[in-house]
Amino acid sequence: MPEYLSPGVYVEEVDKGTKPLEAVGTSTAGFIGQSKKGPVNEATLITNWGQFTRTFGEFADSPHLAHAAYGFFNNGGARCFVTNVGMEGAPPPPPPKKEEEEKKSSPPPSPASKGGPSPALFIGKDGGPGNKTGLVTFEDIDEIAIVAAPGMTDPAIQDAVISHCEKMNRFAVLDSEETIEKGGVDKIKKPRDSQYAAFYFPWIEVYDPAKDKNVYVPPSGHMAGIYARSDNSRGVHKAPANEVVRGALGLKYNISKGEQDILNPRGINCIRAFRDRGIRVWGARTVSSDPSWRYVNVRRLFIMVEESIKNGTQWVVFEPNDHTLWKRIKRNITAFLLRVWNDGALFGQTPEQAFYVKCDEETNPPEVVDAGMVVIEIGMAPVKPAEFVIFRISQWQSGSSINE
Repeated sequence: MPEYLSPGVYVEEVDKGTKPLEAVGTSTAGFIGQSKKGPVNEATLITNWGQFTRTFGEFADSPHLAHAAYGFFNNGGARCFVTNVGMEGAPPPPPPKKEEEEKKSSPPPSPASKGGPSPALFIGKDGGPGNKTGLVTFEDIDEIAIVAAPGMTDPAIQDAVISHCEKMNRFAVLDSEETIEKGGVDKIKKPRDSQYAAFYFPWIEVYDPAKDKNVYVPPSGHMAGIYARSDNSRGVHKAPANEVVRGALGLKYNISKGEQDILNPRGINCIRAFRDRGIRVWGARTVSSDPSWRYVNVRRLFIMVEESIKNGTQWVVFEPNDHTLWKRIKRNITAFLLRVWNDGALFGQTPEQAFYVKCDEETNPPEVVDAGMVVIEIGMAPVKPAEFVIFRISQWQSGSSINE
């Protein structure tokens, strides 16, 4: 309380209003790859294709990074951070003839010696401020929501991307290998189980101005752009599927319905060519085996809500932990989730059916309060995509009751 010592009129400001929670961005991507040009191991903000070419060069200057960035911006992306890990790991020169016999008896070569980059370049390390490499360069950038390593199909690299997203509460977009093994689509190798990643097949055909011909490129850059386009036009709760892949002229493999019947249950999202409808993303699943986190949009919706609440409730720290605080927290979060429900992201005809927020004596008994904690319980009913649309059609005799 202020101290009043002399007669007069005093005005006090009392903070009793709500503190609105703002939804965090969901469409900023982080791309990690290799380029001959540009800064190395420095996350650089790129907002358009022209800026990318000035910083990291043209299509000929990188194996996959330039095509991924072009596909991202062409499909609706607006902001991305790019980390160039350098061009180490290029194919080594052939060994002398006298070493051929030694090679036959030596263990299998590492991924780098096969011509691919070393996973260590992408995994990176934390050497302190200004001395971070690989994926670690993304850890200080809060706005990144989508992470991709275009064309990197090495299991160690994909595992590192997934682990980064699980740690940072982000979502990974992963590429399949360009060529599948003999035996068909059932031989496609997918990454490890995770609710924070989606996996796309096959590679897409695009025009390469540097080579003046069509080439096949990994789809992750284009998919990140489609995520951004869908988020901006419909919202993060809309599954980024049944969307046209802009710039795609063809596919490495044309997937049939029967083949997708094998791939979809495994969490492998197909990109398919449809007559008169173009090339479209035709899958919206994560690589998780947990049915609760089967769909990309459900996981990304929860990421958005979690990050928004975390950022918007920092004012709570060190406040008096009593009933007044509990009511303010509940009021603020309820107001935010009401907006989420109004946007169509939650299932239910009323807010009570769509979500609940609980912060009271039950969630905060004396032992919790004494430990300096305040516990808020939140439940949400997310909308799921209409993955299987079923029309039940039968003959009906005119004039008869529908319920007969």
